[in-house]
This record gives sequence, C-alpha cells and structure tokens, in this order.
Amino acid sequence: MSKADTAVAEGESTEVTWRGISPKHMVDEYVTLGFVFTLLAGVTLLPLLSPNVLPSVVTWIALALVVTIAVVNFILIPFRVRAMRYWLRDDDFVFRRGVIFQRQVAVPYGRLQLVDINRGPLSRLLGLAEIRLVTAAASSGVTIPGIVMADSEALRDELVALAESRRAGL
Repeated sequence: MSKADTAVAEGESTEVTWRGISPKHMVDEYVTLGFVFTLLAGVTLLPLLSPNVLPSVVTWIALALVVTIAVVNFILIPFRVRAMRYWLRDDDFVFRRGVIFQRQVAVPYGRLQLVDINRGPLSRLLGLAEIRLVTAAASSGVTIPGIVMADSEALRDELVALAESRRAGL
C-alpha cells in the first residue's frame, strides 16, 4: 500500500491527483518502434544475400527472435503509456512510469535547473510535446513524453514559477 493510499485509509483528507499523458502518444510509440524493428528485421535478413556468411537457419532464428521481441513491445505500448503519470505535490514533482519495471522519481522544485520542451516531427503532427526536467543530479532528471502542447507550456510555466519560489529561500 502506498503512502497516499495509507493516508486515505487512515481518514486523512490527502487527495492524490495523478495526471496521465495523452493517449495519442501511443501512435508516436507505434511508429517509432515499427521503424526500429523494421530496420532490425532488414539487418537480420542481410546474411541471406550472401549465404556463405551465416547458415540460413541462424538467420531465420535471429529474425524470429526480432519479431517476437517486436510483438511483445507492441503489445506493451498501451500499458506503458497508461502507466506514465505525474503529480504536482506541494514540495516536489513526482513522475512514475513502467509496467514490468516500474520507476518513480520525485524532483524537489528547489532543485530544478531547467524545464525544457522538445517536439519531434511526429509529435508536432500529433500536437504533443516532451517535457524534460533537469537537475544537478543526472539520476533525478525526468523526461515526460506525450503531453498536449498547450498543457506542456502551462506545466513548464508552473514548474518554473514553483522552482523560482523554492529557490528564493536558499
């Protein structure tokens, strides 16, 4: 049971307001993974052009492995996108992601050095952006993909304002 769930179970009025990313991000993930696995499958099939390099059985086994990994990744995309959540708490920003291997990072507002918005061509086409929070510690940096552009600008402004107000007390 998480701390927030425990607080609610004990009767405290703590309300957890996790925000999710846009479901449109699934399209971005499908296209990107489709491109990567198509390239991998093509490279895997190259030894068939010159049969003296590898036995064809090895090539077909490698292709089957690439296809299996691709199918598993394609099945997991919706679950991964739904698992990405963020929460603006009083003192820090919390981001969680992951289905099988879960990761949750809390970034104190006073430690934020940069809030960056990135948009690739496909993200621009979908009206999405990626927010990157940078701190001095490399392990606590957070990248949140699939935020609607208008929301990402508002979130950036809010995070910068919170970071400035927390840093003023240092």
